[in-house]
Amino acid sequence: MKKFSVRSSIAALTVIACMSGVTFAQDAATQHERPMFERLKPVLHNDVKTPATPLTTWNGSFVFQKTTYKYNMVGTAPSTGKSTTVPVFIIPVVLKFTSKGKTTTFSPLSKLSNGQTAVTNTTASPLFNNMDFKSGGVDMGTTQYEDAFQRGNFWGTVKSKTGYHVLLGKPTTLPTLTLTVPTADGKVTTDFGITVGNADIFWFDTQLQSYISSHTQIIPNSLPIFITFNSYLTEFGGCCIGGYHSSFGSTSAPQAYAHFTYISTPGIFAQDVSALSHEAGEWLDDPLVVNTSGNVVQCGILEDGDPEEGFANFGAFPFSLGGFTYNLQDLTYLEYFGAPTSTSVNGLLTFQGNPFNLSVCSNGG
Repeated sequence: MKKFSVRSSIAALTVIACMSGVTFAQDAATQHERPMFERLKPVLHNDVKTPATPLTTWNGSFVFQKTTYKYNMVGTAPSTGKSTTVPVFIIPVVLKFTSKGKTTTFSPLSKLSNGQTAVTNTTASPLFNNMDFKSGGVDMGTTQYEDAFQRGNFWGTVKSKTGYHVLLGKPTTLPTLTLTVPTADGKVTTDFGITVGNADIFWFDTQLQSYISSHTQIIPNSLPIFITFNSYLTEFGGCCIGGYHSSFGSTSAPQAYAHFTYISTPGIFAQDVSALSHEAGEWLDDPLVVNTSGNVVQCGILEDGDPEEGFANFGAFPFSLGGFTYNLQDLTYLEYFGAPTSTSVNGLLTFQGNPFNLSVCSNGG
């Protein structure tokens, strides 16, 4: 895991590059295309105003090698047996690139081969709709993908507290954000053999924060999700970022948010909603980006999707719903970060039981 610092005209952001340490360890200077995800350090300020409705979160901890590691997660503690539903906003982001008088547009509202758009495919996916999920052969219930993952993550408690859930509410689609990418911050190029747009993550992030600030219906108890199409974000000229999550605003009630790109070509990094399954899982386990000291020192921060993105199909597994096959990335349980094996279902290290060699932080994180 590499850590960089950069100053923008608005605030200093710390970018923590989240990439597999096994397959994609080459330097960006020698390999332009590298699948990766990001986590931007929150930009927070003291606010003396009455706090807005905060996101429901809980604090937990575990002991590994005589050291206690703390974390903050979405929802209530599994021991309460309570269900939490987080309101969700979907914001389509249209990216336009102009070069030599020609404009190329990448829009998540474009019709796909199944007659739907990236937005409609996303909202119809198992991230927001119920399926029967199993982990280690144990039924996690008929529910959403991320909820099934978190139930398995804490199955040692949840198996007797069956009312525990963390659900994503039915998405509300907000007005489209249309951005013309400055030539200094992006271009149309070829990555992984397909034509895509590239946009600088720092320039892009300021646009998202501005959008959130100007839409009063987005409040801290919700999750705004920005979706781009057939495009990747870049950092310092290196590609390709499939998504990221962060928070900003008042220290009393930070606003969490996430971005992912929907790649329409099967088998390509960030295909369909795979990047969103990654980012939603990491938002679930670190929604406000406050687990900055990590769970165990050899792993760094609690990024539960990163350890698997270097595996076959970028760590994703196929799930069919409504006549469409979605690729949802496997996510690591707390055992991977050093929690006791009694925490998850059957002591598994991952939701899908990925057969690759994973042990405590064996593959980064």
